[in-house]
Formats: sequence, structure tokens, C-alpha cells
Amino acid sequence: MASVLVVEDDQFVRSALIRHLTEASHTVRSVGTALEALREVAHFRFDVVILDLGLPDLDGAEALKMLRGITDVPVIIATARDDEAEIVRLLNDGADDYLTKPFSVEHLSARMAAVLRRSRAAGEAPPPRVIQVGGLSIDPLRRQAELDGDRLDLTRREFDLLAFLAGRPGVVVPRKELLAEVWQQSYGDDQTIDVHLSWLRRKLGETAARPRYLHTLRGVGVKLEPPNGHRP
Repeated sequence: MASVLVVEDDQFVRSALIRHLTEASHTVRSVGTALEALREVAHFRFDVVILDLGLPDLDGAEALKMLRGITDVPVIIATARDDEAEIVRLLNDGADDYLTKPFSVEHLSARMAAVLRRSRAAGEAPPPRVIQVGGLSIDPLRRQAELDGDRLDLTRREFDLLAFLAGRPGVVVPRKELLAEVWQQSYGDDQTIDVHLSWLRRKLGETAARPRYLHTLRGVGVKLEPPNGHRP
């Protein structure tokens, strides 16, 4: 079953949605404002968000754009508005589906099932066979990594960290994202990341003072890129 965030300020509608989704064995959290919704998706993992547009603090259309700035979780718009031009705009802005109130619980269940099928199918796409960054070669399927042809002896977490960064070469990845994606934690101690980066640097033959592949931007995050002069 799915983990669902309901964003709805009408207490009656909100309670009805929570009751229906819970009876369908989904895990449900609910909020009544856009800002609360943003905090929720920043700290918890959801399979789908049901988003009302008429929120008291921020219009749902703006909330959708802000959600899309921090997460790719599927979003189903649920609202009384039925303007076709607005529906098209919301879908173009990142909504995955749209329900006009009033709607039946069966209709909602069917739309949720379709959105979740699409989301899970996209998530099942196989990873690239080999990731190549400079002299680094990383095979996600075999969970093996080499540096300049020599096999690297990495722990499970070191490999996960290296593969995640190598999949985004040259991109500064915030520590919060590393905790969420590599450690599967919404919060934690930065020292955990620092320790693993230190171990990983040692195995890559570099140090924080003299980096080759791993570069830390204080207060921002970490990036992996090929050494200067090394063709990717």
C-alpha cells in the first residue's frame, strides 16, 4: 500500500479522505496549509500527494510549483475548480492527475492506482550498465567500482555514496539529499557523511586538502567530478 499526504484545509473533506485511505490500508498524513505540506515532503517520503488548490496560506498552484522544486512525488490535484485552461496549466506545471470535487472514493482510488503504477514503472527502469567519470568506472548492477583499472574495495555504504555522486557528475549534492537518498534518513549527523567521505577519499588516493574526484563545498554540499585535465 501507499504512503499518502493529504493537503486539504476543509476539515470535513480532510477527515473523509483520511478515513477512506486508511480503510484502504494506506498510510496517511494530513495537513491544512501549503507550508505544512512543504515541511512534510522535506522530512518524510510519500508515494503520492493529494493537493487541494484552495489553501488558506498559499494558492495550491503555487504550492505545486514549490513542491516540484524539492520532490518528484506524484501529485493529484483535488479541487472544486473546473476551468480547462487551469487544468492544462497545472498538468504542465507538474501535476500527475486532476480530480474535480465532488468525486467518489472509487474514482479517487482508481486515479491513485493509475498514478502509482506509472510512478513505480518509471522507478523500475534499470540503472545504467556502467557509470564512467574520468578514471572511475562504476557498475551499479554488479556493485563494483574501479579506479584506473584497479578494483576498489568498498563497503556497501561507500559504494552507494560513490555511485550516487557519480550518477550526478559535477553537480553539488546537498548533505540533506545524501542523507535521504544514500542513508534513507530525513535527518542525521553531518559527521556520518564526513566519516564516509574520508574513508572513500582514502581509497581514491586523495585527501580533503588535496581532492581529485570528491570536492566539498562548505555549507553547501559535495560533488564528484573528474580531475582537471582528465577527459570524462
